[in-house]
Amino acid sequence: MTQLGFYFDQTRCTGCFTCSVACKDWHDIPAGPVNWIRVKSIEKGKFPSLFLAYLTMSCNHCADPPCVKACPTNSITKREKDGIVVINREKCIGKDECGFKCLKVCPWDAPQFKNELNSKMEKCDLCLDRLEKGQQTICVEACPMYALDVGLMEKLHEKYGVYLEAEGFLNNEKIKPSIIFKPKKSN
Repeated sequence: MTQLGFYFDQTRCTGCFTCSVACKDWHDIPAGPVNWIRVKSIEKGKFPSLFLAYLTMSCNHCADPPCVKACPTNSITKREKDGIVVINREKCIGKDECGFKCLKVCPWDAPQFKNELNSKMEKCDLCLDRLEKGQQTICVEACPMYALDVGLMEKLHEKYGVYLEAEGFLNNEKIKPSIIFKPKKSN
């Protein structure tokens, strides 16, 4: 199966949130708790030996996504042609009806819900609208530090290697997230 995924260079990310803001703007996501791409800061150490790194997280479009299996209405599917995990919001019965089943099984909290009664799940769709026009995802295009890339996993592996660990990221070999890293090493 062809699989699209992410590359994240943790050594380049400055925690500017441009990827997150661009995503919200492009997808018309209102201000509030929903963020399809989130930036987490990782702080370690004691003065004077401090360490700071950032980690961007969105849907990892896993090879074996647990959210697909957990959804009671089969509204979450994995596309055969590119491995993108998509949500059919028409079929989603909403958080109050299903009890956040998709969110509970996702190790990276990719499923997002608005603070509204029975809001429906939403998440990163890898900018399908842009990819279908031959454009890059908005988060990659917006990143001023060139810390992100999206493409076929085999091409990303050729270009960047196969490193599956980064500060603040817990890999899950069972579900195989479609992401590789250049990690920032703590001292």
